[in-house]
Amino acid sequence: MKPRGSRQAARTPSPPRDLPRFRPDDAIRTPRLTEDEKLLGNAGAPDDFVRTDPWRVLRIMSEFVDGFDTLAAVDRAVTVFGSARTSTSDPYYAAACETARLLATAGFAVITGGGGGIMEAANKGARLGGGRSIGCNIELPFEQRANAYCDTVVNFRYFFVRKTMFVKYAQATLIFPGGLGTLDELFEALTLIATGKVHRHPVVLFGSAYWKGLLVWLKEQVLADGKISPGDLDLFTVVDTPRAAAAVVLGTTKAASGQALRRSRRA
Repeated sequence: MKPRGSRQAARTPSPPRDLPRFRPDDAIRTPRLTEDEKLLGNAGAPDDFVRTDPWRVLRIMSEFVDGFDTLAAVDRAVTVFGSARTSTSDPYYAAACETARLLATAGFAVITGGGGGIMEAANKGARLGGGRSIGCNIELPFEQRANAYCDTVVNFRYFFVRKTMFVKYAQATLIFPGGLGTLDELFEALTLIATGKVHRHPVVLFGSAYWKGLLVWLKEQVLADGKISPGDLDLFTVVDTPRAAAAVVLGTTKAASGQALRRSRRA
């Protein structure tokens, strides 16, 4: 009998060659604790927090300071998300690379999670396009090294600090096919826009065939049941080519810049 679920998913495809090979299921069971798990866990004596959590705040603050300091000069950037399991022979790898190259040529920095797969492809494209290639690497139970195409690497222990950097410096968000982490990043971006926590910016889903089932579910189940508003489905755009993805970003950001300029002149 073939393994099912996450066990089966963990075996295909393998990570790119320059990253350590691992089985995510095995990594989840590792006794090594990440800083996120230490922070969010509820184990230990009731008064342990007086010796741990308050001091941990200083480490969290230092990560924010380090991220803000390193990325302070980034004024035009696109954040690219997608699966770390995407192989170099996958068409989506080539598409992410070309999309990032086009955006870098147009003057955008490219920000990724710094790992393999789609992240590596986007950082590679940024370098090919002569743009700044940024990787926000994260501590995981298994080792994740920054890919070889990152010009700037910022290392984080805490997911929520890292997520702040993805949002703060990006004028657009590109979502390539991915798994749970990618879905988390997609819905977080949409939630921040829908709730007015950030200004509306392009959220681009690449690969209509991959996202089709999700979009049908959102429309026929979530929207039909009144859990979202019709306008929420307009917060993202689906494309199938690198040029279309770049065009959405360039067209929307140019329009936004024009509106900001007009507002400043009126003021």
